[in-house]
Amino acid sequence: MVPVREPKTYSVLLADDLTLVREGLAALCEAQLQYHVVSQCADGASAMRFIESHKPDIAVLDLNLPDLFTLEIVRKLREAQVSTRIVVLSTRKDRKTVVEALRSGVNAFLLKSGPANHLLEAFEQILDGGIYVSPTLELDKIFSPGQKTAPEDPLESLSAREYQVFCLLVEGTRAKEIAARLDLSPKTIDTYRASLMRKLDIHDVAGLVKFAIQRDLTSTR
Repeated sequence: MVPVREPKTYSVLLADDLTLVREGLAALCEAQLQYHVVSQCADGASAMRFIESHKPDIAVLDLNLPDLFTLEIVRKLREAQVSTRIVVLSTRKDRKTVVEALRSGVNAFLLKSGPANHLLEAFEQILDGGIYVSPTLELDKIFSPGQKTAPEDPLESLSAREYQVFCLLVEGTRAKEIAARLDLSPKTIDTYRASLMRKLDIHDVAGLVKFAIQRDLTSTR
């Protein structure tokens, strides 16, 4: 038998740099008696501090938070063994993004284009100890190894760090800011940038941006 959760009110943190998005999510959560929004944050650093100090039951984070990159937040929290369940909201639906999010320790990955009930479904599933991925994603393509005869996706050759740097570069983030958001030195960022460009066989940022647009990997709001 599946264990039944004890009825209680669960604390929720919401982090998105758009106020209207945060307020909409807050209204959705508060309409359900079992969820109480304890904080709203507009950037990654604030979200990280709150989660570390208050350890809410659930944290809902936009994938592309300012100040501190979202998957870096997740990595640090998991290293510190913080038990907060983490839901990531994203406009990206490519396999690499979903897989890297789950590898970092995310409990749920939702598309911002999905309906509101997906968020509530995700809450229920992760509180029961499960993992939730937006039903609108083609899970068989994301989790299956694929046919060996198909050409290898060059993105799959990037390490987790290289992919983080790639994502920030194509959003127009400067190297110094990338270093701050990933808590790394600018020299290390330069190393990752050179490595990912070599692997993708692209040799300038303009080329990376063009590649990302062709693959629908840039954020849209």
